[in-house]
Amino acid sequence: MEKLKALVLNCTIKYRPEVSNTEALAQILIDRLKDVHQNLEVEMLRVTDYNVKFGGAINDMGHGDEWPVILKKIKACDIFIMAMPIWMGVRCSVGQMVIERLDGTTKGDGAQFPLYNTVAGVVVTGNEDGAHDVAANTLYNLAHFGCTIPPNTDVYWVGDAGPGASFIEAHGGLSPYVQRNIEMTAQNLIHGALMLKKMPYTIDIRPIMTKMKLQMHVKKRVMQEATMQLKEGLSAIK
Repeated sequence: MEKLKALVLNCTIKYRPEVSNTEALAQILIDRLKDVHQNLEVEMLRVTDYNVKFGGAINDMGHGDEWPVILKKIKACDIFIMAMPIWMGVRCSVGQMVIERLDGTTKGDGAQFPLYNTVAGVVVTGNEDGAHDVAANTLYNLAHFGCTIPPNTDVYWVGDAGPGASFIEAHGGLSPYVQRNIEMTAQNLIHGALMLKKMPYTIDIRPIMTKMKLQMHVKKRVMQEATMQLKEGLSAIK
């Protein structure tokens, strides 16, 4: 049986030892993933356990930034799941920070982005509304970074509007809808990962990137020459 590695990134805004409702729902999905594929290695980590600095499109901010530790784990996995709570109707700040840091993976000179041949899904918890918005934006962002998104790989639980019981307090037996989403997410993530093992993407973007860099260099030279001519013209008028 093909060995697979999965990483679940818990983007809760809570710090240990505080209990995470997002982690509780993600754990149910992990258990089902292991049932579907017995040769699956799964790691779940909490981002707030690490010193991750804010900084868009940069893989290492230095000065004790621990994002490179997490990024190494992301690059090594076959299945990548971002789990996060809804906050003010959108994904929480930790989830947003992770997406911003992942943007740095598209800035290299490789044949493909590092997240090619990785399948992705999301887990979302919260009260009131926002689950579809969080899932849609997060899955699109991950696809932009190179992940493959199999169908129906979003698990979410949303409680009653207003202050009330959170997932751990309220779920007491998952609804058929949430159970269905867990089942589809688990089976489709495993299926997608196995497919990519057999037939990985072969695209090589280096030729087009070289051409783009050349075009940008030429454009920069043209702009510099135009600026110089403009300055000379203004000097002549004076």
